[in-house]
Amino acid sequence: MSSGAGALEQPGARRWASGALGVAAVLIALTALLTATRGSDTVSQALTPAPPPPPPAPVALISVQSGATEPINPMTPISIAVQQGTLRNVTVTDTNTGKKLDGTLAPDSASWQTKNPLSYGDTYQVAVTAVGTDTKVVQQSGSVSTLKPALQAYPSFIPAPSQNNVGVGQPLVVKFDHPVTDKAAAEKALVVTTSPQQTGSWYWISPSEAHYRPQVYWQPNSTITLAANMFGVDLGKGTFGQTNRTETIHIHDSWVAKADGKSETMQIFQNGNLVNTMPISLGSPGHPSHSGPHVISDKQPSIIMDSCSYGVCQGQKGYYKEKVDLDERISNDGEFVHSAPWSTGQQGDSNVSHGCVNLSPQNARWFFDHLGVGDVVEITNSGGPPLPIFDTYGDWEPSWEQWQAGSALK
Repeated sequence: MSSGAGALEQPGARRWASGALGVAAVLIALTALLTATRGSDTVSQALTPAPPPPPPAPVALISVQSGATEPINPMTPISIAVQQGTLRNVTVTDTNTGKKLDGTLAPDSASWQTKNPLSYGDTYQVAVTAVGTDTKVVQQSGSVSTLKPALQAYPSFIPAPSQNNVGVGQPLVVKFDHPVTDKAAAEKALVVTTSPQQTGSWYWISPSEAHYRPQVYWQPNSTITLAANMFGVDLGKGTFGQTNRTETIHIHDSWVAKADGKSETMQIFQNGNLVNTMPISLGSPGHPSHSGPHVISDKQPSIIMDSCSYGVCQGQKGYYKEKVDLDERISNDGEFVHSAPWSTGQQGDSNVSHGCVNLSPQNARWFFDHLGVGDVVEITNSGGPPLPIFDTYGDWEPSWEQWQAGSALK
């Protein structure tokens, strides 16, 4: 009985055992879940690489006259630049003079360049200090050379800067002491400004001489400035402009004398108004005066006129050599307006001179006192050929279209 009774389970005991088994199963499941989760983290962490260390800060890179492999034009500034840093100090020294050159630093301190033009055929020593973004100081030195021209062409002016008050017919003349091959380059460097504004153009008389005139005579009381920005300009075949020059001239009242070989009179106009008329004698049929506009290029109280200057020398027919007063040159071919007391009987009647405009002493004095360099003498009905453009100031003989065709920039 007792063994049978012992074999029987009590209902409460079965319930406790069943609950215990359920709790144990949950605990085992939770443990397995936690173990699995920790194992996954461990594998993930083992497979992810560590981030690389940051790169070092860049070192400053300095360049001197980047891209220049040959001597530079002296108008090209010496330039310094830095990448990945800033410039701390730049020194450029002229090795010929020992002088340090002034320069301009950019606002970001990343570049620097010289302020003023350099010299021909010179060498400049450069020393640069910069600080990189790595805070390290970098130093660099070098040299820059400038080209050496085979020839240097100097631009002289007519009228000269001292002759700064001229008439309405005065052309601007630039004469170079060496021929110019690249006329276009030279012409671009010749800058004319006028007040009031007037249209004008250059004409090359020869490879070394260029003239500038407006379309019509200058306006009275104009101001004209000529700038020859020639330094550093390549004029061709190894010739460069020697220097820059500037002049300013004033145009006074308009004085235009109209000499008529038919009426044998000369009318003189001031600013378009007739102010005097006087009898004249022009060149004889054997020595006719050139026709067309002439410009007074010089005036002298007296000169010695010698026919040998144009080939009629002592012992030949027509030779003369004598002192002549109140002379105003109107061409290089020996034509003047001057006093001629020996021909007063022919003045107003016939042409008997060797090409000059003959006046009585009284009229010559008036003319000499009122007209001067740059004023105009227009000769008509003389029987002579037009004044050649190359004869001092034959500039007004060509038409405006012909004149413009003489420009290298046409």
